[in-house]
Amino acid sequence: MGYRFGAHMSIAGGLHKAVQRAAEAGCDVVQIFTKNNNQWNCKPLSEADVQAWQQALQEHRIGAPLAHASYLINLAAPDDALWRKSLDALVVEWQRCEQLRLEGLVVHPGAFTTSTAEEGLQRIAQAVKEAISQVKPKHSRLLLENTAGQGSSLGWQIEQLAWLLRTIRSRHVGVCWDTCHALAAGYDFRTAAGLRGMVEALESHRVLEKIAAIHLNDSKKDVGSRVDRHEHIGLGCIGTDGFRRFLRHKAFKDLPMYLETPKGTDPESGEDWDCRNLRVLRELVARPRTTVA
Repeated sequence: MGYRFGAHMSIAGGLHKAVQRAAEAGCDVVQIFTKNNNQWNCKPLSEADVQAWQQALQEHRIGAPLAHASYLINLAAPDDALWRKSLDALVVEWQRCEQLRLEGLVVHPGAFTTSTAEEGLQRIAQAVKEAISQVKPKHSRLLLENTAGQGSSLGWQIEQLAWLLRTIRSRHVGVCWDTCHALAAGYDFRTAAGLRGMVEALESHRVLEKIAAIHLNDSKKDVGSRVDRHEHIGLGCIGTDGFRRFLRHKAFKDLPMYLETPKGTDPESGEDWDCRNLRVLRELVARPRTTVA
């Protein structure tokens, strides 16, 4: 299928505006929030909203649309009220993705806070199973995102993702793999041996086959820091060589890839950061393989 690069885009002014912004930046694919990310409640989608969204995708030829779930959601919460509120919010967001016919909904698995990792994982699996039974998805998969492991966040170890996938056992659930989070969690894929080891671990735990999307983010913090801080492509601890190696691996190159890097303008060049990051990614996959073994 070949490389498909895009970015997370703002829905200010309407969902369809995100598609226009993606097209203006030169995206092939796009990720959005389907609602205000900082609020639990949201206004239902109208038929006009859905039609405008679909028309914008067709007009601008943007593919593989994804949504990211609200960061308020914590499916691992030991508090029953917060867990139920998180489950209900997930169901609403997944239903919105179904209405918009998005390919997937990315969600951070959750943080166990005052309980244990084992209890947190059980809560996540239970929540996802309940969400599937309520949503009965036909178009959108729920994509569990690997995390940096900051605080009590779960999903930072391949083994944790594998356990969730085995326990939930549903074709409606996959994985979104984030490069910044992977490095921060301790997977040093910047070297040939490190990348091979990470891919082998993903494969042996049967997580690789479930990866449906990639978040391309450089990391402000180095390997094993377990700190989630995104940086522009090539300007962080992964670097251009690390991204070149990752992008060219056969396991990832045909998956849709989305930037979640900071917005704004490069003060040195005056170039829009999304445009700059997309340009760098395309240059990395186009250049002859000279500097990387």
